[in-house]
Amino acid sequence: MYKMVVYLDTIMLDIPENNRKVHDAWNTNARFWDERMAEGNEFLNVLIWPAVQRLMRVQPDARLLDIACGNGVTSRRLAALGASVVAVDFSEELLALAKQRPRGQEIDYRVIDATSYDALLGLGEASFTAALCNMALMDMADIHPLLRALARLLVPGGIFVFSILHPCFNNPANIMVSEFEDREGSLETTYLVKTSRYLTPFTRLGAAMHGQPVPHPYFHRPLGNLIGAGCEAGFALDALEEPAFPKGHAPGTTPLSWSSHFSEIPPVLVARMRLLPQKRT
Repeated sequence: MYKMVVYLDTIMLDIPENNRKVHDAWNTNARFWDERMAEGNEFLNVLIWPAVQRLMRVQPDARLLDIACGNGVTSRRLAALGASVVAVDFSEELLALAKQRPRGQEIDYRVIDATSYDALLGLGEASFTAALCNMALMDMADIHPLLRALARLLVPGGIFVFSILHPCFNNPANIMVSEFEDREGSLETTYLVKTSRYLTPFTRLGAAMHGQPVPHPYFHRPLGNLIGAGCEAGFALDALEEPAFPKGHAPGTTPLSWSSHFSEIPPVLVARMRLLPQKRT
């Protein structure tokens, strides 16, 4: 889960065309994804959700926006904490499946493209105390419309929490490696991640889950671009976590699984950005 399998390298030039490819791929993969993600997998349960909960600090009376909600797994968890949740995704197929799961009628699901500034503004200015985008910014052809819209959708001081594949250690150009050597009579294996590309944004097709019907585009952005886009929109970074599986965690499904051997290398990053009241535009 969440390990890239690269099929094709492209560059981010035609945003509408890339956006169409993302939409079509997620509609095609919707049922496969829903069956395997269900109510959460190891990445979500062990790494991502604990950090999201710490950073969001959900209050029972909060009105929250779940962006690119997929099959609604995070939307249901937010609702279970007592929040009122509006959940958006541009995959009609994923939202249809989300509505069939528990709390499907309690959550306000809407088909909205998170790269459309005007569509997002239709949700209502200053109507959310916090927003979450779980493992989806790297699936978006353009993140600037979303961040600009969030600066208007959130109340002053509102927060935006997002989780992503770690752009330093788990981007499409990374290669997971094991090295075996004799260290003065002791046979040792070292596990590491090699990277050949980081600073320049790029797009590649890949698979979030082994065996999914079609690959989908990943959009790599270095941290400076990600955080910089938020700052330009009027946010300030005020928390960041880099979760990794603990040493000795249960073996994964592959010899180089993140959960087995990479306790010192985080595969995901979770951050909180806070809207600066004087910066709302």
